[in-house]
Amino acid sequence: MTDYITPEGWKRLNDELTELWRVKRPLVTQAVADAASLGDRSENAEYIYGKKQLREIDRRIRFLAKRRDHLVVVDRKPDDYARIYFGAWVELEDDAGKLVTFRIVGPDEFDLQRGQISMNSPLARALLSKVEGDEVCVALPAGEATFLITKVSYEPPESAPDPA
Repeated sequence: MTDYITPEGWKRLNDELTELWRVKRPLVTQAVADAASLGDRSENAEYIYGKKQLREIDRRIRFLAKRRDHLVVVDRKPDDYARIYFGAWVELEDDAGKLVTFRIVGPDEFDLQRGQISMNSPLARALLSKVEGDEVCVALPAGEATFLITKVSYEPPESAPDPA
């Protein structure tokens, strides 16, 4: 797994960790304590469900804390703005003439709804080091697809989904 992350991705990861540790975990812990005080725990659905929730929260907290130690925040732009590198916004045109815009990000922050693809994805790997005007062929589950790179930028386009 690649250890790069954008500053926005780092902030979201830290916000999630803070939310879990300072808000959700104390609420669930209190709910478990309240359910435990009601008596027989073996047949208490609220207690059993609360303990399960607590285990899931703790597992996610451990993962995020451990993963955070290995991540490298890439907060500077490359020297060559014409080439596609980590953090670039790339506009592609497919064979049908449809335009799509993606940002190449780390695996911890990819989100297709926000237009972010992992740098480990086949499409991103095919795009890395290319320039505007290049064509790339990518093997997709539906078959091979060809894309024309129509724009490379390191600033979000106006139509890009909100990074927050």
